[in-house]
Amino acid sequence: MSTAPAATKPLVHNEGLKAASNFLRGNLAAEIADTSTGAITDDSGQLTKFHGLYLQDDRDLRLALKKAGKEKAFSFMLRIRLAGGRATPQQWLAIDALSDTTANGQLRITTRQTFQYHAVLKGSLKTLIRGLDAVQLDSIAACGDVNRNVMAPPLPERSPAHEEIYQASKSFSDYCLPKTRAYHEIWINDELVSGGQPEVEPMYGTTYLPRKFKTGFALPPSNDIDIFSQDLGFIAIVENGKVAGYNVTVGGGMGTSHGNAATFPRLADVIGFITPDRVNEVGSTVIMIQRDFGDRTDRKHARFKYTIADRGIAWFIDELQKRLGWKLSPARPFEFKTIEDPHGWHRTAGGEWFFGLHILSGRIKDIPGWPMRTALREIAQVLKGDFRLTPSQNVLIAGISDAQKPEIEAILAKHGLTKENDRSGLRLNALSCVALPTCGLALAESERALPGLLEKIEPLFAGVGLAAQPVSIRVTGCPNGCARPFLAEIGLVGKAPNKYAFYLGAKYDGTRLNKLVLPSITIDEAVAFLTPVIKRYASERQPGEYFGDFCHRVVLSELAAAAPATPAPTAPAAAS
Repeated sequence: MSTAPAATKPLVHNEGLKAASNFLRGNLAAEIADTSTGAITDDSGQLTKFHGLYLQDDRDLRLALKKAGKEKAFSFMLRIRLAGGRATPQQWLAIDALSDTTANGQLRITTRQTFQYHAVLKGSLKTLIRGLDAVQLDSIAACGDVNRNVMAPPLPERSPAHEEIYQASKSFSDYCLPKTRAYHEIWINDELVSGGQPEVEPMYGTTYLPRKFKTGFALPPSNDIDIFSQDLGFIAIVENGKVAGYNVTVGGGMGTSHGNAATFPRLADVIGFITPDRVNEVGSTVIMIQRDFGDRTDRKHARFKYTIADRGIAWFIDELQKRLGWKLSPARPFEFKTIEDPHGWHRTAGGEWFFGLHILSGRIKDIPGWPMRTALREIAQVLKGDFRLTPSQNVLIAGISDAQKPEIEAILAKHGLTKENDRSGLRLNALSCVALPTCGLALAESERALPGLLEKIEPLFAGVGLAAQPVSIRVTGCPNGCARPFLAEIGLVGKAPNKYAFYLGAKYDGTRLNKLVLPSITIDEAVAFLTPVIKRYASERQPGEYFGDFCHRVVLSELAAAAPATPAPTAPAAAS
């Protein structure tokens, strides 16, 4: 199927595995039925990703189990496919109940607007997936070398334009699903179908994509989905309250590898404007170009951003328009101003209410004095609207009428959830990935380190009268970039236990990457570096200047000037 030149290097193992998998079936059915182990083989572990599953183990328990001669504490992470992050109250209740019966009694909102379950034992997988299917949810294509969960502004009912964009995101998510019946055969029907017409994957082919592919829709002035981090993006252009079309972006991506200069984060390019009816046509054509030209010899170089970087944006536009048979129109003007979710109570253009609830790291659980999961369950039992998950790991309780608002307010107040929005501008803009103890790629802590990090940096801003200033801070356990750390004004990227690469200077609106300041420091060293910088920001910033812009204008410039004489930079001194 590929029209790319023959590879000069051998294909990576995953390519042969996908080709021989019989459209993602492999030996999964037999291995899932094997009760002698909680694990599956490495090859099957690669295939389960296409079904929305990752095999993991509790790394906190590894040493003790090894000493005891026991198998690792294996379990699975399951990610739901939930275009635009929208869930009905009935779906929420089912998702919540399944976390008790099949997982660890918690839910986690990801940075791609969906739910993840953790600690799902192999014997509970079918129960979980069938329970999701019963409320019209699935996990297919939530992971793997395919187009993954499609992101969109989380407030569809705020205006007709929001609803249009949500419907476009859902349509594109469904359009890009793998056509194989493997998911339903293995997890739902418990029966492998034979005979009949041979299966085909018209968009993906037998080897699918070289690597994962991410798509998002944005509505200016909010860049809440970080559109320039997406492989493929659609920026809505609204005229007279309706979506006139979309500016198309291509080639964004966050993942990199420490010490490997051939890998890097990249901002997407804006390549032109299309009308709404052409989203699926253009989007699928972009995906098929990556299918045909993406690097299948090196998975660290296999993302779409490298295809664009290697061949050039002019080549890509020419290839796209050649396949389409028509040219994109010139991109239309737009402006992003913020990434922050709305918190607290807001009335929509249609007269309904919604409540924006801050959830640090997206972790929904009950702890003493803070029963968030119970409160949200009670709300789901009476809510006549629905829930919207946000790209910043928060939840919006939407579609609330004037009559029902007091009821929802009472539940929030009873469980103390309203206080979650009375937070610093730093905390409200903080993101983290899961990292340890379950992610096999994590090099350092992330979610478990974030609260302590915030407690150390929040007083620095509060001490100079800037507690309310929005500042994006993001922490990841490795450089794969799941929490989009390279678009943070303050970014810490795990490098080793308690060691992080430290970045500063991204633009708050998500339109400029940050830069590496120190290659390997502890959290305390990062706080020590930031202390004089924050003081200088308070005294030297220009009117309306964001922290990332100040760091880019002043701090990074000073460090660059000092670089020849100072191989290991220290923070600029505080202003007297």
